[in-house]
Amino acid sequence: MAAAKNILFIMCDQLRWDYLSCYGHPKLQTPNIDALAARGVRFTHCYVQSPVCGPSRMSTYTGRYMQSHGASWNGFPLRVGEMTMGDYLRPLGMQAALVGKTHMTPDKETMQRLGIDPQSTIGVRTAECGFDPYERDDGLWAIGPDGAYDERVCRYNQYLNQKGYGGDNPWHDYANAGENEDGTLASGWAMRHARKPARVEEADSETPYMVGRAMDFITEAGDAPWCLHLSFIKPHWPYIAPAPYNTMYGKDDIIPVVRADSEKIDPQPVYREFMQHRVSQTFARDEVREEIIPVYMGLIKQIDDQMGRLFAFLKQRGLMDNTLIVLTSDHGDYLGDHWLGEKDLFHDASVRVPLIIYDPSREADVARGTTCPALVEAIDLLPTFIDAAGGKASDHAQRLEGRSLMPLLRGGKPETWREFTISEYDYSMTQAAQRLGVAFKDTSLFMIADARWKLMHAPGFRPMLFDRENDPQELKDLGADPAHESERQRLMAALNAWGLRISQRVTVSESRVNAGRSRSMRRGILIGVWDESEIPEELWSAYRGKN
Repeated sequence: MAAAKNILFIMCDQLRWDYLSCYGHPKLQTPNIDALAARGVRFTHCYVQSPVCGPSRMSTYTGRYMQSHGASWNGFPLRVGEMTMGDYLRPLGMQAALVGKTHMTPDKETMQRLGIDPQSTIGVRTAECGFDPYERDDGLWAIGPDGAYDERVCRYNQYLNQKGYGGDNPWHDYANAGENEDGTLASGWAMRHARKPARVEEADSETPYMVGRAMDFITEAGDAPWCLHLSFIKPHWPYIAPAPYNTMYGKDDIIPVVRADSEKIDPQPVYREFMQHRVSQTFARDEVREEIIPVYMGLIKQIDDQMGRLFAFLKQRGLMDNTLIVLTSDHGDYLGDHWLGEKDLFHDASVRVPLIIYDPSREADVARGTTCPALVEAIDLLPTFIDAAGGKASDHAQRLEGRSLMPLLRGGKPETWREFTISEYDYSMTQAAQRLGVAFKDTSLFMIADARWKLMHAPGFRPMLFDRENDPQELKDLGADPAHESERQRLMAALNAWGLRISQRVTVSESRVNAGRSRSMRRGILIGVWDESEIPEELWSAYRGKN
């Protein structure tokens, strides 16, 4: 084995941390992902910086918290000038390419104001999180009365048309729809159709297609070092799968729901309103969970099977010996836990994700097949990639808010590590904010968690607090319990300290600050001097004048 030459960065969409067999799922077997974990390090406490697609991914791609980069909701643009993954890796001689989803929205107004041609190389990279888009596909080719959700050209639709699937939107009509007994479409948007087989052949469905495109890129890349972001759009909804994955699992394979009637008794107000959302009300029904979760599991099983295909491809080409491989998710899925659907809030079902990293270097041999309980954040990935590519993440400390995981991948113990992990959520666009009458400026939610305690801070409302040592399923909210005031104050103090960090000084490095201290006097700025004799004579050299 040699040091990593390439990076394969695999991200699933809406994959819960506990829905892999290597993370303890009793029925869903994922042997190919498990094999990757056996060759690398499996992190058990990895948290995303926002439990919704867009801001979570923008944090991962920039190495910065949501509050720092500002793209706090799906469709909120990432501002021009934010350094992203490709911006850090290309100067190190590594191309950065994308196959799949980013949920990135470009800052078109600023690009136009600055005269950045969107068709130019810099324009494309600015609009694609710094990646060269080999194939950008967010997997949301929906069409409604106000038009299409995604207005780009859908190459996957073109592929399906070429394969003989008709219509203007075969993504919906075949890949994400079944068929009723009378021959009419059974749209995947109606979850009651989830167990029906998608009308597409399994080999032509979205996950195998994306793996094929990744293999195409790797083949074309040749010997040049690369970072490929293979970003799946499943097991994200619409929850529908091609045969045989639609019937691989049944209701007897579903793990018990994590919720309690006590959670509905005087709940924290923001949590209460999220329980009223349509998707939460739907997932509160047992028949819905029995219909959806087996298909969700089937979509994950398909991903694992495709991982076997991809890893065999890499092994055949000798790339398993020089490619750093990462597998993670952008957030989880409540699936009815805590009376919620979707993601959004900060229970582990939503904000905690799997993270498996395989480092091919010999230095990592000591840690192969181990688990790491350290508090890890998704923003740690970019600093790790910089180190793997031969750079020094510490050189970019003025921007990067994550920390390189390289010491942990090689069995080391950093002298210091974070004591808390942070996640944020902007709920200004939700019905919950509307019903609560919260002003736009007050719709930020914050999570801070240490190894035992987790606190959710909602400005204007009481917090939520969980003792995960005694309540690992997070069923008992202690946010209003007077007996735990000291813990709430401790965590709030830590959150306030985090909020006061310097996060916008991104153009001047710490080394430059250190080198520039007290240097203004040597450039002739002599502030506060009463008498020339108070400071060295040489500082007056330019002010002596002529005799």
